[in-house]
Amino acid sequence: NNHTDVSEFVLQSFSGDTQFQALFFTFFLLLYIMALSGNALIIMAISLNPGLHTPMYFFLTNLALLDIVCTSTVLPKLLEGLVTTGSAISYRGCMAQLFFLTWFLGAELLLLTAMAYDRYVAICCPLHYSTRMGRPVCILLAGSVWVISAVSTSVHTGLMARLHFCGPNQIRHFLCEVPTLLLLSCSPTTLNNIMIVIADVYFGVVNFLLTMVSYGFIIASILGIRSVEGKKRAFSTCSSHLLVVCMYYSTVIYTYILPGSGSSLENGKVVALLYTAVSPTLNPLIYSLRNKDVKIALRKVFPFIK
Repeated sequence: NNHTDVSEFVLQSFSGDTQFQALFFTFFLLLYIMALSGNALIIMAISLNPGLHTPMYFFLTNLALLDIVCTSTVLPKLLEGLVTTGSAISYRGCMAQLFFLTWFLGAELLLLTAMAYDRYVAICCPLHYSTRMGRPVCILLAGSVWVISAVSTSVHTGLMARLHFCGPNQIRHFLCEVPTLLLLSCSPTTLNNIMIVIADVYFGVVNFLLTMVSYGFIIASILGIRSVEGKKRAFSTCSSHLLVVCMYYSTVIYTYILPGSGSSLENGKVVALLYTAVSPTLNPLIYSLRNKDVKIALRKVFPFIK
């Protein structure tokens, strides 16, 4: 970029206290290994069991893949920053991390909405499920999730690449993201901020409302079932996804509430950690522990799992 003076950025370590860096390194390394292995097991179990080749598990496979690539975009660089003093990242490397992180986070929000729609059709319109959620529809929904988010992040990254960075080059975060980079820009960022608001409204507010509307209909339909066993069976098919939705969107709410009650820098680090490490680690545990079909599939592929 001919208009960029800064050739590299310096990422801040997760913790400035050197006494705890070894502890944090071990903790994050374990999270990373658990996230990779857990989501890989989910993908393998679903792929190798024809009985799980249904729309719900097709979307779950996409979610597991998103969790793998999302955590791999951030945690390796975070681990590097914990063992070195000031983790440097090139300008191109920073733009690449921003592109992929924004892509995967946006895709996950869209995917959660698609998964909520799938559960809505399965519970509220069971007779039309096979036609409304056929293979072409599922592929179209999943493809749209990846493409729409890719277009959005391309716009954000393209606008970021047009900015002029003349120093300082120290990012007050352990990763490259849009808000922290805008603070270092020497160029006007009005257009960037407008696009951020538009993206936040679409990916956050609109998708959250669509998800909640879907679950509003789902809960109303479940309450209309007369038998207790029928209610339990219906709720068991969507409880895991609802738990993931609550956990994921709670971090969004956390983003807007806590900056007013403490250090926004530290809050930003915690929120980023929830998105990139904790959520990808917990998702496979939630789906495997609360889903009998996944448990059975895992036992078939890996007999030593009990």
